[in-house]
This record gives sequence, C-alpha cells and structure tokens, in this order.
Amino acid sequence: MGRKGKKMAIAPEVLDQLLAGYQQPEDLLGPGGIFAQLKKALAERALGAELGHHLAQEAARPDAPRNHRNGTTPKTVHTDTGTLPLDIPRDRTGTFEPQLVPKYRRRLPGFDAKVIALYARGLTVREMQAHLAELYGVHVSPDLISTVTDAVLEEVTAWQQRPLEPLYPVVFFDALRVKIRDEGAVRTKAVYLALGLSPSGHKDVLGLWIEQTEGAKFWLRVLTELQARGVRDILVAVIDGLTGFPDAITSVFPHTTIQTCIVHLLRHSLDYVPWRDRQPVAEALKEIYRAPTAGAAEAALAAFAAGPWGQKYPPIAPAWRRQWPHVIPFLAFPLPVRKILYTTNAIESLHRQLRKAVKTRGHFPNDEAALKLLYLVLRNLTKRWTQSQQHWKEAMNAFAILYPDRFVPET
Repeated sequence: MGRKGKKMAIAPEVLDQLLAGYQQPEDLLGPGGIFAQLKKALAERALGAELGHHLAQEAARPDAPRNHRNGTTPKTVHTDTGTLPLDIPRDRTGTFEPQLVPKYRRRLPGFDAKVIALYARGLTVREMQAHLAELYGVHVSPDLISTVTDAVLEEVTAWQQRPLEPLYPVVFFDALRVKIRDEGAVRTKAVYLALGLSPSGHKDVLGLWIEQTEGAKFWLRVLTELQARGVRDILVAVIDGLTGFPDAITSVFPHTTIQTCIVHLLRHSLDYVPWRDRQPVAEALKEIYRAPTAGAAEAALAAFAAGPWGQKYPPIAPAWRRQWPHVIPFLAFPLPVRKILYTTNAIESLHRQLRKAVKTRGHFPNDEAALKLLYLVLRNLTKRWTQSQQHWKEAMNAFAILYPDRFVPET
C-alpha cells in the first residue's frame, strides 16, 4: 500500500515520553503545553527536512555554489488554533524557499477563512480581536484584519462584473441606508440592491452599489450596467415608488412592466397613522391590493377614501392614486404571480439579514468596508438558495401566456 493509504502510528514509548510531565489539562492543552510544543517541534523538524532536501538537490548540481545551513530566524505565524513561534532554518546563499511556511507569510491555511467568517457575521474589529484571543489565543492587529478582509475586494469586483442571464422575469430594485464616513463626516448613504428571479425561479443578487442618496439618475446607471453585463429583457420590475424611476427603467428596458412595491406603499401609508390604528388601517388597505381586478381595486380605493379611515387619515388615498398606474399591473396576473410581486418576501428577508449585520457597526470607515461586509453576508446567504420560488411552475405558465414572444419556460 502507498504512503497515501498508510495509517501513521506514534510509538507508545514516544507518547509516554511526551506525557512524562503531564499532571493537569493545562499541561496538555494550555499555552506552552504539550500540544503547542509538539506542533512547534514537528513544524521545525519539517522545515529542517525541507532545507536538507534543498541542500542535497543543490549539491547534486556541479555548477551550484557551495551552500550549507546558516542558523535560524524567529517567526511567529497564526494558525487555526493559536499563534505558533517558530525558528525558521536558513541557508548561507539565501536560496531556500520553505513550503510549509512560505516567506513573507504569517498566516497558515484556515486562519484567513476564520477572520472572514467573523467579519461576515457583522463583528466589529474589536469584537473579532477579543474572539480570536479568547478561543484561539491569537492576538491580531486591526491592520491584519483589514489586510485579510481586503482580499475580498477582488472577489467583489469580479462578482460585480460577472455576466448575467439575458432574461429575468422579475427583478426587485430597492435600497437600504447605511452610515459611512465620508470626507471627515458620517453620512447616511444608499446601498442599491437588485434581486432577480431567473427563468427557473431561482434568486440571484445582480449587484450592490453605493451612492450618497437614492435617485433615479443613479438607478439609470445601474440599469445600463446590467444591460452591459448581458441582461436583454426584464418582464416585471418591482420598485419602491421613487419619482423618475419608471422612466429610468423604460429608457433602458422599454417593454418592462413597472410594478410599485405594495409593501413600501403600505409602509408609507402607515407613516401617517399612530400605532393604535395601524392594524385596522392595514386590514382596510388589503381590500385594495387583494381585489380580483383593477376595476374592483379602484372601487375599493374609493370606498377606503370615503370611509372612516380614509377620512381620518386623508393623505393615504392620494398617495395610492399618485402611484396608481404602477400599483395595478400585478392584478393582471394570476394569484401565484401576484403573491411573488406584492409580498416581496424575497428582498425583504434579504434586507433583514443585511440590516442585522450592519446594526452593530454603527458606521463604516469607507465605502469599501461596507461593500466587503455586505458582499460577505450575501455570499453566505446565497449558498442556501437552492430552491426555486414557491408556485414557480404556475408563474412560468402565466409568463408564457402573457409574454409569449419574450418568455420561454426552461425545460
């Protein structure tokens, strides 16, 4: 059997020798304990063997200069279980390149992944330092954490530039607010998010963008970028009612149906209502967006405006009327598609997870720091997105009937 299949065994007498001074658990597992000493000894023995192999290879070449061992250099590396002080062997000519602990590297495999995982959970730098020190005995500087997480920015750039599907039946456009330091002051910036549903019904975050405020001009840039990355058509775009946004969409995707997000409209309506009346007002508004047809919805809005809640809170009905052309398009769809469009559960749950991650931060030092965290949170979430939207088969049939020249169901 080859070395790969051979089971390594440590001789009992070697174990007895290692455990000769063992009296309590700290002697085995604590700082400077037997495990730490053994790791150090094994690593240094492996490095010594690497150097020996290197010197033997050089000696076999007649043209190589004479070379030999030349002491050691102290170096502390971070491992999965703690810091490891090592004496790295040197050669006289400086041609030795260790493989176990490469030159200029102070983090062994696995450490960076731990730091990034903690960062993705929204921990602050101080919390990460405390966590790594408590669990692994690793004392890291803010600069090291920044260096590790900065490596994610290249991944973010590649992700932002990746090709997209030519068709998305539904895309949700929205923005959340994040506090970011900018020019010496902490400002609230808009993080733009586009969440698409593919022809197979799977969710796909199309991109993240940061801007000072949410505006139609910036959305136009976002849409143009999506088009440049391969998107040729969007059947339905669900938006938050921003003025000028429908024109920005139709200027890039002229045949897209614009649907105002009902959840955003409800929240805006309830901003006029004190807490004690919110539940009954919300129930009354359901009669509008759950109406069977656009005509029935218009009648329900008129009834609400003339009713007790519309009279008590007069700004609500005009707010719906201003958005009306973009409120009713979803009523042309069968119930499975309506639920996808007006509940916006997909993007709401996404925002909830993002807000949870940024809540403990207070504010970010710059745009890049915010992008790193939000991208890592999204990366963790999207790994679990393996199923298509509920009732997607019915939705596919509806899209195929309503958009026969634009939607072809995936087989």
